[in-house]
Amino acid sequence: MSYYNFSEEKDPAGEDEHYMRIALQEAQQAFDSEEIPIGAIIVCRGRIVGRGHNLTEQLNDVTAHAEMQAFTAASQTLGGKYLKECTLYVTVEPCVMCAGASYWTQIGRIVYGATEEKRGFTFRGNNILHPKTILKGGVLEMECAALMKRFFADKRG
Repeated sequence: MSYYNFSEEKDPAGEDEHYMRIALQEAQQAFDSEEIPIGAIIVCRGRIVGRGHNLTEQLNDVTAHAEMQAFTAASQTLGGKYLKECTLYVTVEPCVMCAGASYWTQIGRIVYGATEEKRGFTFRGNNILHPKTILKGGVLEMECAALMKRFFADKRG
Protein backbone atom coordinates (compact mmCIF):
# COMPACT_ATOMS: atom_id res chain seq x y z
CA MET A 1 0.00 0.00 0.00
CA SER A 2 1.36 3.40 -0.97
CA TYR A 3 1.43 6.24 1.51
CA TYR A 4 1.70 8.75 -1.28
CA ASN A 5 -0.90 10.46 -3.38
CA PHE A 6 0.53 9.25 -6.71
CA SER A 7 -0.98 10.74 -9.81
CA GLU A 8 -1.89 8.60 -12.79
CA GLU A 9 -3.06 11.66 -14.68
CA LYS A 10 -2.29 12.03 -18.35
CA ASP A 11 -0.40 15.03 -19.65
CA PRO A 12 -2.09 15.74 -23.01
CA ALA A 13 -0.62 19.22 -23.41
CA GLY A 14 2.86 17.91 -22.62
CA GLU A 15 3.34 20.48 -19.86
CA ASP A 16 5.09 18.08 -17.52
CA GLU A 17 7.62 17.11 -20.19
CA HIS A 18 8.07 20.75 -21.21
CA TYR A 19 8.87 21.87 -17.68
CA MET A 20 11.01 18.80 -16.97
CA ARG A 21 13.17 19.75 -19.96
CA ILE A 22 13.75 23.14 -18.32
CA ALA A 23 14.65 21.36 -15.07
CA LEU A 24 17.10 19.27 -17.12
CA GLN A 25 18.73 22.51 -18.30
CA GLU A 26 19.27 23.39 -14.63
CA ALA A 27 20.73 19.92 -14.05
CA GLN A 28 23.09 20.48 -16.97
CA GLN A 29 24.34 23.67 -15.30
CA ALA A 30 25.13 21.63 -12.20
CA PHE A 31 26.89 19.02 -14.34
CA ASP A 32 28.96 21.72 -16.05
CA SER A 33 29.99 23.00 -12.60
CA GLU A 34 30.96 19.50 -11.45
CA GLU A 35 28.01 19.37 -9.06
CA ILE A 36 25.71 16.32 -8.87
CA PRO A 37 23.42 17.07 -11.84
CA ILE A 38 20.01 17.62 -10.34
CA GLY A 39 17.86 20.51 -11.47
CA ALA A 40 14.55 21.88 -10.24
CA ILE A 41 12.01 24.49 -11.22
CA ILE A 42 8.79 25.62 -9.61
CA VAL A 43 5.84 26.60 -11.75
CA CYS A 44 2.82 28.56 -10.56
CA ARG A 45 -0.12 29.21 -12.87
CA GLY A 46 1.98 28.61 -15.99
CA ARG A 47 4.90 30.78 -14.88
CA ILE A 48 8.31 29.68 -13.64
CA VAL A 49 8.69 31.31 -10.23
CA GLY A 50 11.75 29.48 -8.96
CA ARG A 51 14.66 27.48 -10.27
CA GLY A 52 17.76 25.89 -8.92
CA HIS A 53 20.40 23.24 -9.30
CA ASN A 54 22.74 21.58 -6.85
CA LEU A 55 25.26 23.98 -5.33
CA THR A 56 26.55 21.80 -2.50
CA GLU A 57 30.18 21.88 -3.66
CA GLN A 58 30.24 25.53 -4.67
CA LEU A 59 28.63 26.71 -1.43
CA ASN A 60 30.22 24.01 0.74
CA ASP A 61 26.72 23.39 2.09
CA VAL A 62 25.14 19.93 2.23
CA THR A 63 21.66 21.51 2.23
CA ALA A 64 22.15 23.42 -1.05
CA HIS A 65 20.14 20.92 -3.10
CA ALA A 66 18.34 21.93 -6.29
CA GLU A 67 14.92 21.75 -4.65
CA MET A 68 15.98 23.92 -1.71
CA GLN A 69 17.33 26.56 -4.09
CA ALA A 70 14.08 26.48 -6.07
CA PHE A 71 11.89 26.69 -2.93
CA THR A 72 13.77 29.76 -1.74
CA ALA A 73 13.58 31.45 -5.15
CA ALA A 74 9.86 30.72 -5.52
CA SER A 75 9.04 32.00 -2.04
CA GLN A 76 10.94 35.20 -2.75
CA THR A 77 9.24 35.64 -6.13
CA LEU A 78 5.76 35.03 -4.74
CA GLY A 79 6.32 36.89 -1.48
CA GLY A 80 5.23 34.02 0.76
CA LYS A 81 6.42 30.70 2.12
CA TYR A 82 3.49 28.56 1.00
CA LEU A 83 3.49 27.12 -2.51
CA LYS A 84 0.05 25.47 -2.50
CA GLU A 85 -0.75 26.33 -6.11
CA CYS A 86 2.69 25.42 -7.45
CA THR A 87 4.36 22.40 -8.99
CA LEU A 88 7.94 21.37 -8.30
CA TYR A 89 9.65 19.74 -11.28
CA VAL A 90 12.86 17.97 -10.29
CA THR A 91 15.03 15.69 -12.38
CA VAL A 92 15.62 13.12 -9.61
CA GLU A 93 13.28 11.97 -6.86
CA PRO A 94 13.76 14.24 -3.83
CA CYS A 95 15.72 13.08 -0.80
CA VAL A 96 14.13 12.98 2.64
CA MET A 97 15.37 16.51 3.45
CA CYS A 98 13.88 18.04 0.30
CA ALA A 99 10.63 16.09 0.63
CA GLY A 100 10.39 17.34 4.21
CA ALA A 101 10.95 20.90 3.05
CA SER A 102 8.20 20.41 0.46
CA TYR A 103 5.87 19.49 3.32
CA TRP A 104 6.50 22.84 4.97
CA THR A 105 5.93 24.74 1.72
CA GLN A 106 2.67 22.82 1.23
CA ILE A 107 3.56 22.48 -2.46
CA GLY A 108 0.57 21.37 -4.51
CA ARG A 109 2.38 18.93 -6.75
CA ILE A 110 5.77 17.28 -7.19
CA VAL A 111 6.82 15.85 -10.56
CA TYR A 112 10.13 14.04 -10.73
CA GLY A 113 12.11 12.29 -13.44
CA ALA A 114 14.37 9.46 -12.27
CA THR A 115 13.79 7.45 -9.12
CA GLU A 116 16.54 7.41 -6.51
CA GLU A 117 16.60 3.99 -4.86
CA LYS A 118 19.38 4.81 -2.38
CA ARG A 119 18.37 8.24 -1.13
CA GLY A 120 14.91 8.94 -2.54
CA PHE A 121 12.22 9.69 0.00
CA THR A 122 9.70 7.12 -1.30
CA PHE A 123 12.03 4.32 -0.22
CA ARG A 124 11.97 5.48 3.40
CA GLY A 125 8.52 4.00 4.06
CA ASN A 126 6.83 6.87 5.85
CA ASN A 127 4.74 9.69 4.54
CA ILE A 128 6.66 12.96 4.66
CA LEU A 129 4.80 14.92 1.99
CA HIS A 130 1.97 17.27 2.82
CA PRO A 131 -1.30 15.27 2.65
CA LYS A 132 -2.60 17.41 -0.22
CA THR A 133 0.57 17.16 -2.34
CA ILE A 134 0.14 15.16 -5.54
CA LEU A 135 3.17 13.13 -6.63
CA LYS A 136 4.05 12.04 -10.16
CA GLY A 137 7.23 10.22 -11.08
CA GLY A 138 8.93 8.97 -14.22
CA VAL A 139 8.62 12.08 -16.41
CA LEU A 140 11.53 11.97 -18.91
CA GLU A 141 13.02 9.33 -16.63
CA MET A 142 15.54 8.04 -19.17
CA GLU A 143 16.98 11.50 -19.89
CA CYS A 144 17.16 12.40 -16.22
CA ALA A 145 18.83 9.11 -15.28
CA ALA A 146 21.27 9.34 -18.21
CA LEU A 147 22.71 12.65 -16.98
CA MET A 148 23.29 11.19 -13.50
CA LYS A 149 24.90 8.04 -14.93
CA ARG A 150 27.19 10.12 -17.16
CA PHE A 151 28.23 12.29 -14.22
CA PHE A 152 29.16 9.35 -12.00
CA ALA A 153 30.84 7.45 -14.85
CA ASP A 154 33.03 10.52 -15.48
CA LYS A 155 33.89 10.72 -11.77
CA ARG A 156 34.89 7.05 -11.63
CA GLY A 157 36.60 7.03 -15.03
